Amino acid sequence: MPHNTTTPSARAVDHSVAAEPGAEWWRSAVIYQIYPRSFADASGDGIGDLAGITGRLPALRELGIDAVWLSPFFRSPQRDAGYDVSDYCDVDPIFGSLADFDALRDRAHELGLRVIVDLVPNHCSSDHPWFQEALAAGPGSPERDRFMFREGKGEHGELPPNNWQSIFGGNAWTRITEADGTPGPWYLHIFDTSQPDFNWKNPWVWEQFRQILRFWLDRGVDGFRVDVAHGLMKKEGLPDIVQVAEAGGLADAISAPDEVPYWAQPEVHEVYRDWHQVLAEYEGDRVLCAEAWVEPLAKAALWVRPDEMHQAFNFSYLGTPWEAERLRSVIDESIAAFTAVGAPSTWVLSNHDVVRHTSRYGLGTYGAAPASGIGPKSADKPDDVLGLQRGRAATALMLSLPGSAYLYQGEELGLPEVIELDDHVREDPTFYRTNGEVYGRDGCRVPIPWETAGPAFGFSASGESWLPQPDRFARFARDVQQGDPASTLELYRAALALRAEHGLGTGSVQWLEGFADDVVALRNGTVIVIANVGAHPVPLPAGELLLASGPLTDGAVPSDTTVWIAAS
Repeated sequence: MPHNTTTPSARAVDHSVAAEPGAEWWRSAVIYQIYPRSFADASGDGIGDLAGITGRLPALRELGIDAVWLSPFFRSPQRDAGYDVSDYCDVDPIFGSLADFDALRDRAHELGLRVIVDLVPNHCSSDHPWFQEALAAGPGSPERDRFMFREGKGEHGELPPNNWQSIFGGNAWTRITEADGTPGPWYLHIFDTSQPDFNWKNPWVWEQFRQILRFWLDRGVDGFRVDVAHGLMKKEGLPDIVQVAEAGGLADAISAPDEVPYWAQPEVHEVYRDWHQVLAEYEGDRVLCAEAWVEPLAKAALWVRPDEMHQAFNFSYLGTPWEAERLRSVIDESIAAFTAVGAPSTWVLSNHDVVRHTSRYGLGTYGAAPASGIGPKSADKPDDVLGLQRGRAATALMLSLPGSAYLYQGEELGLPEVIELDDHVREDPTFYRTNGEVYGRDGCRVPIPWETAGPAFGFSASGESWLPQPDRFARFARDVQQGDPASTLELYRAALALRAEHGLGTGSVQWLEGFADDVVALRNGTVIVIANVGAHPVPLPAGELLLASGPLTDGAVPSDTTVWIAAS
């Protein structure tokens, strides 16, 4: 199949000059998510680190991306893989040091790559000095007001303050014992017990995070991906979640979804208006990206109004089945919603929290709950061949769309979800808080393969790997795919090069008529895109074939295949 394998030339990042409004780099960027634990291990301890990332950055530049987003590398007891932060302004020793971060930043900027870091403002670690000070300070203290402490219900306060449940399973409240041994109040943790939620109605919390932002901006970062960006504020009075009888119990999708008392409260937007002003103090175009699981898209777009954040993840797109009508609808809705507030749409298919899309597309149910994970006992297991074929076609469609695209490490290799992990090696707190009923996210976090014959497939020279890699990773390794025109790696390289060459990220979508309902057919600038989602081959339109996600059949586009054609 045709490929353009031109390697993009590196241009060092220069923060001194901001682009004209509407032309900022992040509006059309391809941003590559690095999960540090699983990307590259330079120390040999089996856990990926910053030095390992630095050494592999040239491979990412060759891939053709514009920026890297680093999942948390701050100091942490690692009970939730770094999303339980104990010091926001230091690097955890398992990942290296601040000097290692500086070296990574410098090397990335030399290569023309921007650096985005993950920020976790909804909660910290229970080991954080702020929370330990709160425990020691006692009832009614300013230190306790940094967090969400509440008295329990019942005659002796023995019942939780409300009926909220943790996202990771179990109750969202934990009762403390005071220094004198008496039972104390409860604290809120929407996630794990070790992740107490901040009280974002306390000005002290606001000021601490302004300082954290400035610490990293002073260090030259290009922006922040904000974890649980919709969860900081809680509804006044912390009311119970309404029970949905037909759901058989409590559910986040309550009868009035806009009234979930710990998601998407209106006051949260004031936080991001404040942060927007902090970023505006710095030269260049720094970016805030919201991880906000909010529906519908018109509501998600509220996070990216001109004075708030710059991007928000398009989870509606990620969760759309491989169905032509649904794809056309979500593309239209996305572009309309984000354009209405002057922001670009983003597009994403995989990340560190969901089943890899090459496996989701191979599920009979399309993975109705993609964050729940897949394991050995799952009834619905993916068809790997079908999943990869559809995954490649879905990627080719996604990368043709205007706006900014996010890639998750290893997807350029076509990596599948690792479903064969034994229970005893799993680390996701979801697995343990649900007594193994929910497998969780470990399957998409297994360290990625670089060399087919190397120890740990090139991830670590010692052969160590914090999660075991399956033998089948050998055929997905980067070195065996490089230069193979049929490989997924070369498909990604070609698509990214063509995307840049034809300006697809700054283009627009024009739907094409004359195609069957099960075909997604569009034009973006000088490129015609045909994604065959149906069961029958589609005649290949006239024009130069630029890209095909898979082999063509007698001059036609077969099922589960996407092509790009130069428009005449």
